[in-house]
Order: sequence, then structure tokens, then C-alpha cells
Amino acid sequence: MDIQFLIYEEIIKMYKPKSRIAEEYISHSEIMETLEYARENKNNRSLIESLIEKAALCQGLSHREAAVLLECEEADLIERIYQLARDIKQKFYGNRIVMFAPLYLSNYCVNGCVYCPYHFKNKTIHRKKLTQDEIAREVIALQDMGHKRLALEAGEDPRNNPIEYILESIQTIYGIHHKNGAIRRVNVNIAATTVENYRKLKDAGIGTYILFQETYHKENYEALHPTGPKSNYAYHTEAMDRAMKGGIDDVGLGVLFGLNTYKYDFVGLLMHAEHLEAAFGVGPHTISVPRICPAEDIALQSFPDAISDDIFCKIVAVIRIAVPYTGMIISTRESAATRKKVLELGVSQISGGSRTSVGGYATPEIPEENSAQFDISDTRTLDEVVNWLLELGHLPSFCTACYRAGRTGDRFMSLVKTGQIANCCAPNALMTLKEYLQDYASSDTYTKGIKLIEEEIKHIPNPKIKEIALRNLKEIEEGKRDFRF
Repeated sequence: MDIQFLIYEEIIKMYKPKSRIAEEYISHSEIMETLEYARENKNNRSLIESLIEKAALCQGLSHREAAVLLECEEADLIERIYQLARDIKQKFYGNRIVMFAPLYLSNYCVNGCVYCPYHFKNKTIHRKKLTQDEIAREVIALQDMGHKRLALEAGEDPRNNPIEYILESIQTIYGIHHKNGAIRRVNVNIAATTVENYRKLKDAGIGTYILFQETYHKENYEALHPTGPKSNYAYHTEAMDRAMKGGIDDVGLGVLFGLNTYKYDFVGLLMHAEHLEAAFGVGPHTISVPRICPAEDIALQSFPDAISDDIFCKIVAVIRIAVPYTGMIISTRESAATRKKVLELGVSQISGGSRTSVGGYATPEIPEENSAQFDISDTRTLDEVVNWLLELGHLPSFCTACYRAGRTGDRFMSLVKTGQIANCCAPNALMTLKEYLQDYASSDTYTKGIKLIEEEIKHIPNPKIKEIALRNLKEIEEGKRDFRF
């Protein structure tokens, strides 16, 4: 084992995690060496056991160490990996699950991405861009569901979707207050852009900037993105560096599993996280784990690297072990059954009541005007998802307090790593859930939610915080809103 680690130390010198050049911190040779090392050690019990013990310290694992666990074939060791993922999830996130919804502004796009129905050659999809009045109607519909956190989505089109349109849309969203509704945080998932534009997004008050790499394999990336601005691998991969330079210290990574071999992209994803930590002192705020799924003009048969549920669960578990402080997101691409499995293994944020079409919340879409980016597997309403989470013993949270209190980037991570964030997250989750129950929940969801709040409030360790939380929960019943620690 000592020799193996010496070899690893030599190889690790061949790539540069602090570099600002994409191909140096996402080193193809390092990924290939890592995959070979993992294959050679997939049945090395002593090594795998030592890695599980190291991971149990909750300090994370390197991409190479994590790759060994992902490759592991021993059934009893896999179960230990899963149990450790459950334990780490509980340690850092408890039973809290943060709720959000995507909001699609426009599906106009100039890129030629072969896996996305937004690609510019697709003549069958209904192209649509929301006006500010239409955005307002979407926001009111989302507020009437109970949502407080949105993820803004738009295709890349400098003429139809310029940065000015995105900024105006953010301003519109924050300006809509309907009954007791308010969108308190807008996360943004738009195309890679300039440092100047990232500064503008930061000044507009966004939460997390999210950008999926799709695949870290450069050759395959270029084949999957034959035309358009997104075809520039380096510019896309280095977007998070520019976002950080622009002042956005909460960024979210992700790959679309199934576009390329999952093991390669798994390693590349963790290397990207290591790069952010090495270059900026703070890793990704979130990691998303979407899988390729059917959509308009897109067939799964075209993607032979699509992964099974079992592999998907294993990926989630090992990511949770490797980056214990990072939130993990899963969308309604996945079925309720799959979402249930990965919630236990590491996922901490899920969408509910989602629409992937442009304008789909305020106006039901007719079939001949399909504008959706992908097919939804979990079609339940937000209330049905919240009810389901409560039944499973999870605590649905609509909290956005950390963004609004300036607890972002390294400030957020330092609180998480010391455990102090629990003094904020647990009571904030309870208070925002109480708001949801009072304003939007069905009677059955209300009953289950109140029961959970009464139980969870007992577990707040700080007596002063518990006292304040109890007082705030009472005042929410009396009509007051937006309490936060």
C-alpha cells in the first residue's frame, strides 16, 4: 500500500490543481491514471477499508481515493460505503431537504448541443421567450405553490437572451410580492460568460451560479458541442474561475451522467472541486447529478453510456463521502423511487412541482407547443412532494437565510466545517416549513408538518436559539413572516 501511495504522489505532480488553465487542472492523463489505479485496486480490501476509515473523519477524499471506492466490487464494503454516506449526510445536513424550482425564461439557443432539444437545428420545438409580465405571472404561480427559491434557466442566445434580459428578469422576480409569497433567492444557471457579467449577476443579488460541465472529456465534449459558443471547452470549463473573480463565491458544479463514461466524469467532477478549493480556498457550494433522459428530438438510444439506478446511487454515495461539505442537488428528471434512494445517500436539495417548459407554471402547455428541455419523471405537486418528505421523516426547508445574511463562500464553509451552521439551519428550516404549512399546505400535509416541527424543536441544542425559534413559530401563526437566524 505504501508503494501505491508513493506512485500516486508522483503522478499527482503531473497535473496542476491550482492552475487557471482547464486542461492542467482537469488533466486527461491524471484521470486515465486514476481510473487505471482504481481498477487495479477494486478488490484491495486493506486499501478500501483504510479509505473508508479516512472518509469517516469527514475531511473528504481525493479524486483518486474516491475513484477506488467507486470501483469497489466487494458487497460488504459497498454497504459500508453506503452507510458512511448516510452517516455523513446526517452529520452535516440532518434530515433537512432544501426545496427549489427551476424557472425557464427562454429556450432560444444558438448552440448545437446534440443531447439538448434546445439545439438551434431543432425545428420541432416551440421557441418561446417570456416577457417581464409573463415572468411576473410565473413568479406569482410559483409563490402560490409555496416556493421561495428559484433556479433561473435560459438557452444561450446573445440576441434573444442577453445579460441585460437576465438581469431585468432577476429584478422582476425579486420585485413580486403576492399575498405572503416572495422569492427570496434566485440561483442562476445560464451559459458561461465574462467576469464583467458575473459581477453584474453578483450585484443583482443572485445566490449560487450553476453551470454543468456536461462532460470533462475534452474530445467527447467537442463532439457533443459541434457548434456555437459552448463548443469552446476551455472557456466553458474555466467559467467558475471567472465567476469567482467576479465576486460570486457560491458556485455549483455538475455533469450530465450518460454523455460520457461515468467513471471519467466522476473523477473530472471531483478534480474540478479540488481546483476551486486549491485556487480560491472554497470548493463548490453544490454539485448536481443529472442523468441523460428522453426529451423532444432526443433519444436515449443515442447515448450508450447511460447509467443504471444502482450505479447512480453509488455515484451519489461516493460524492457525499468525497466532498462532505457540499450540497447535492437532484431534479425531477428522476422518479420518486430513485429520489427516495439518493436522499438517504447524500442529496440535500430537490425540486418539487417543477416545469421544464417556458411559461409552464402560469399556463398549462398544449402538446403542439412543447417548449420543455426534458421530460419530467416526478410529476407530483410541491405539496405532494412535501407531504412525501414528511412521511419519510425528512424536514422540507424553504430557507434562504445564508445568502441573505452574507454567509456564502468561505464564510459558509467555515461554519459548516465547525458544525456551527446547525445553530442556523435547523431553526431556519423549521420556521420556513411553518410558513409553508400556514400559507400553502393541504390539511394532511399541515398535520404531518406540525407534528414534525414539534418533534424537531426538541433537538435544538442551544437553549437561547430554541427559545427564539419557539417564539418565532408562534408569531408565524399570528401572521408574521420571514424570521431567520
